[in-house]
Amino acid sequence: MASIHCFFRYPVQLNTSTSTSTSTSTSTSRVPVSSFSFNCLRCSRSSSSSSVDAHAAANKNVGDDVFSVTSSSEYDVDYLGESTKGDFNLNFDRLQPVGIDGEAALDGPIEEVARMEAQEAEHLLNDFGIPSPSSARNSPRGIFCSRTLNLRSISAIGYDMDYTLMHYNVMAWEGRAYDYCMVNLRNMGFPVEGLAFDPDLVIRGLVIDKEKGNLVKADRFGYVKRAMHGTTMLSNRAVSEMYGRELVDLRKESRWEFLNTLFSVSEAVAYMQMVNRLDEGAIGPELGPLDYKGLYKAVGKALFRAHVEGQLKSEIMSKPELFVEPDPELPLALLDQKEAGKKLLLITNSDYHYTDKMMQHSFNRFLPNDMGWRDLFNMVIVSARKPEFFQMSHPLYEVVTGEGLMRPCFKARTGGLYSGGSAQMIENSLNIHGDEILYVGDHIYTDVSQSKVHLRWRTALICRELEEEYNALINSRGQRARLVELINQKEVVGDLFNQLRLSLQRRNRGHPAQTLAATNMDDQELTESMQKLLVVMQRLDQKIAPMLESDGELFNKRWGFLSRAGLWDKSHLMRQIEKYAALSP
Repeated sequence: MASIHCFFRYPVQLNTSTSTSTSTSTSTSRVPVSSFSFNCLRCSRSSSSSSVDAHAAANKNVGDDVFSVTSSSEYDVDYLGESTKGDFNLNFDRLQPVGIDGEAALDGPIEEVARMEAQEAEHLLNDFGIPSPSSARNSPRGIFCSRTLNLRSISAIGYDMDYTLMHYNVMAWEGRAYDYCMVNLRNMGFPVEGLAFDPDLVIRGLVIDKEKGNLVKADRFGYVKRAMHGTTMLSNRAVSEMYGRELVDLRKESRWEFLNTLFSVSEAVAYMQMVNRLDEGAIGPELGPLDYKGLYKAVGKALFRAHVEGQLKSEIMSKPELFVEPDPELPLALLDQKEAGKKLLLITNSDYHYTDKMMQHSFNRFLPNDMGWRDLFNMVIVSARKPEFFQMSHPLYEVVTGEGLMRPCFKARTGGLYSGGSAQMIENSLNIHGDEILYVGDHIYTDVSQSKVHLRWRTALICRELEEEYNALINSRGQRARLVELINQKEVVGDLFNQLRLSLQRRNRGHPAQTLAATNMDDQELTESMQKLLVVMQRLDQKIAPMLESDGELFNKRWGFLSRAGLWDKSHLMRQIEKYAALSP
């Protein structure tokens, strides 16, 4: 299925209650986890039959009697500070009619009972083909959380489409976007001969410095750790001299451009290559005075034309199999969410024709009983104009024909297909608001930040690259362990060097020594010991430096890991994810 990844460090409560034609599974995990398999949101599904349907219906009636759900008017706040809305309750007075002894006591202390039940649960989960929570934490196809989320309190789940429900082959999609961008740049008079798309040149989460023609990687505080001018990586000294006294501040949009999504890859590659051409003097004077900022505008204009003129999307619509990587499990996972009682929304900036074509290709063939992709969603919004969709109201139109003809509409209704409108209209139509809605998208600003800041929706960020990063981190554990060991050794040696140096300094000034050992050493012994320790530290530096430089090259040789900015510090991208996304599948 399309990977849904997120970096989370705190508890996540996932509602895995799912009713299907063959089985019903209810499981709640409210323990600190670092990842949770998205497959836990769905159970096995087989073709339906009348006998199975009748049996499932009977069980459903029993379950309705035995279990109740906490309503929005009865909810409380639990010990994790989360709403108990949607939590299951046991109706003891309903147990006797179905042959269950509600008075039966747990046999033994709860700690022992829980241990045995957990062991049995792991075996049953294995029978379902679902990894246990402990093994799910070590899965690259996991959901990682940055804050507690009780999915039972979520009434509606909204999805973006591009790079969320629809994952594209980056080399194919962004490669074609790059090609069209180059054509437009050539028509504008720019020299583009000999240039080719290089997806390894950039990664998501980097920042373009439009004033200096650089691409930089910053840590969570905004300090620049690596930088590239044009397509040439800068030395550590050059980075220090250029950015040593300033921080990356994304609020200064006139200078800094954050690469929020995989859609940014083609633009960044084209821009950095054109910076080379500008530095070489290959861009003629007929284009007028041009600096790095003006060059960025020109590249952006060329790429914008590629999207607006429709040639790119027309090509993709004609041969979607060349650009889309469908996941057979994803449509069924959404169906299970819908059947578990969640209202599903599709909110995309793509137009109706493109949305319908791509969703048909990626979803319809994997759905049962001649269902179509539209049957999954309680409401579909195309041409949503995010992020403004979350901030203000635009005219709402209902799409009324398969050809995409529209008519003005003043109120959204459940089951409708609309163009434009606003998030406020959705909340009013479904009578759900704020943190009752979870929105899932791939763009930190357009999808996640704005829906959280303006509406207090819960959010999940799709970052498929984390799957590859996870594997790279696992494969580099040995190298990183050796690096940490060397750094720790240098720290110990350095501590001793500093203590001996302090002893010598105090002795030279007639102050008392801080230790008996230092008192028993004469000046020559102190100097010789310090000399040896200094040589050891210098040799360690020679070993550590290239290892630090190569750390993360299993993910990207230029930029290292997506989530890291150095051995221990987080990247600016991860700061944004932790700040705005509750989940990152």
